[in-house]
Amino acid sequence: MQMNRLFQIIYILLDKDNVTAKALAERFDVSQRTIYRDIDALSLAGIPVYTERGKGGGISLLPDFVLNKSILSAQEQNEILSALQGLTAIKTMESDRVLQKLSTIFNKSAVPWLEVDFTNWSLARESIFHDFKLAILEHRIVRFDYYSTFGEKTCRSVEPIQLWFKSRSWYIKAYCLTRQDIRIFKLARVRNLTITDAHFDERDLLAILPNDGHASRQKPDTTLVLKIAPEMAYRVYDDFECGALQEDGSYIVSVTWPEDEWVYGMILSFGEYAEVLEPEHIKKIIKKKSQKILEKYL
Repeated sequence: MQMNRLFQIIYILLDKDNVTAKALAERFDVSQRTIYRDIDALSLAGIPVYTERGKGGGISLLPDFVLNKSILSAQEQNEILSALQGLTAIKTMESDRVLQKLSTIFNKSAVPWLEVDFTNWSLARESIFHDFKLAILEHRIVRFDYYSTFGEKTCRSVEPIQLWFKSRSWYIKAYCLTRQDIRIFKLARVRNLTITDAHFDERDLLAILPNDGHASRQKPDTTLVLKIAPEMAYRVYDDFECGALQEDGSYIVSVTWPEDEWVYGMILSFGEYAEVLEPEHIKKIIKKKSQKILEKYL
């Protein structure tokens, strides 16, 4: 715990010219005496930190302090820069600034080892992403309208926990005050997002989650067995982890998904090149939907 606090103190001093022991004590919820002991420990470790007493005084680092010569090895510096390079893939201005600052401190150029392109996002989606990130970091309750896969529009108030990228889409994992449970919302279906001034305390998630350790599900899971024609082989590799190749070149795939309208649309997106083998009730649903589609073109 002390080691983590020492690192954080250094990073705070790098970011600010001067900070008081009182401010550090309040930030880390320790006594000022503990902070002064931490400063002594940093000095013994060769960190050029000094204190000035009196009005306008505080704790500072010498202006010519270079982090890479004092704490981090060359490999550790590269790991930090690589991690920040990965963060810049989601186009956050904060990570860009930190990357530039640490690159200067380390006297190194960040290697562009990773690039992720989210250009299909609209500016509104980027704004929602940034707003949720801010709400998570500042522990602020957010409100928004949400459109579910059942075609329902609801107004939700949530305590955001984590932004989550899953299966080519962004989601927000949150404690829903409306449902009094953990819920996962797809960012593309969020509208009219508002960050409120109300703050929340972190919850004991283990006490909320069921015994299997996963958030409660809004939709039941269904195991599908599909036969995919050879013409759609690329879709098998794109959309499924694996598929059993048959003698005629088709694939048999088995997947477990929460059953909703998205699942039906996914199956129908294969057109004539997919057949539902199991379960029977899904076969009936797809048949009924296919008939309705056909009626529109008669």
